[in-house]
Amino acid sequence: MNEPPGMAVHEARMRMALRQAKMAAEAGEVPVGAVVFNGGELAGQAWNQTRMLKDPTAHAEMLAITQAASAAGDWRLVDSILYVTKEPCPMCAGAIVLARIPLVVWGMSDPLRGGAVSRFQILQSAELNHRAEVLTGVLEEECTALIKEFFKKRRLENKKDDEIE
Repeated sequence: MNEPPGMAVHEARMRMALRQAKMAAEAGEVPVGAVVFNGGELAGQAWNQTRMLKDPTAHAEMLAITQAASAAGDWRLVDSILYVTKEPCPMCAGAIVLARIPLVVWGMSDPLRGGAVSRFQILQSAELNHRAEVLTGVLEEECTALIKEFFKKRRLENKKDDEIE
């Protein structure tokens, strides 16, 4: 892998992931966004679309990884960096390992369900054939605020629905 980018580049790329996450929120999806850079070039970008596509695997990371693999013409993304606004779940962490992505950067950690390092340590497991380095907390406040605002709004909407019935 080439020399890793500096923090300013990581933050700029995370802002791209945040724009994807905001599109998810506007569509009523859990606001998680992801971008993949392969060889320094944008190769995939997506937001959560599980409800829209009626597909439990349509997480932002999965969709962005699929796009990047297609662009690379290879399922191995050994010169890639994945940026995601929230720590990947176990499914997405498994896909990261299978794709051989060497670095994963995220904004907010998920201590309850995080599959990368917080709850399950899939990206660092010595029992798997690949381990990914991680950089956490990039634009953490913005990423966390987006998720919190989304669920706050959803709770208020659900409360209004209860009051109508």
